[in-house]
Amino acid sequence: MIRPLLASLVLALPFSQAMAQDWALDGMDPVSYGAENAAVPGRSDLVTLWRGKSWHFATEQNRNLFEANPMAYAPGLGGLCVVALSEGRFEPGNPRYFVVIGQRTYFLRSESARQRLLADPKHVLMRAKAYWARMNP
Repeated sequence: MIRPLLASLVLALPFSQAMAQDWALDGMDPVSYGAENAAVPGRSDLVTLWRGKSWHFATEQNRNLFEANPMAYAPGLGGLCVVALSEGRFEPGNPRYFVVIGQRTYFLRSESARQRLLADPKHVLMRAKAYWARMNP
């Protein structure tokens, strides 16, 4: 009795991990960053596919806003950590550490990186964008 249960759990693990890998922003609602200045988890039943990823939303309205203009809600600089990028390193940002500057959401790798960006946003962002432009002609 225990063996079939264990086998079914082992078989289910790779599937759920593969599905989670297709989640954009670790399942956070991309609209909530600007609208609520918060990283809000999206619901599993409010999803849209864009650029090969599943984007989750906290509300139907947020999903509709995203679907009307996904580029407006996608994180800046490819979702990389802005501080690391300003130093010439490609490191993924963490969707839970973010800053909204203008109309764009930028991710950071940690709270300390977030504080560094907030201490001099213009300089850090300018350097990050310059490096990004060199690497993405």
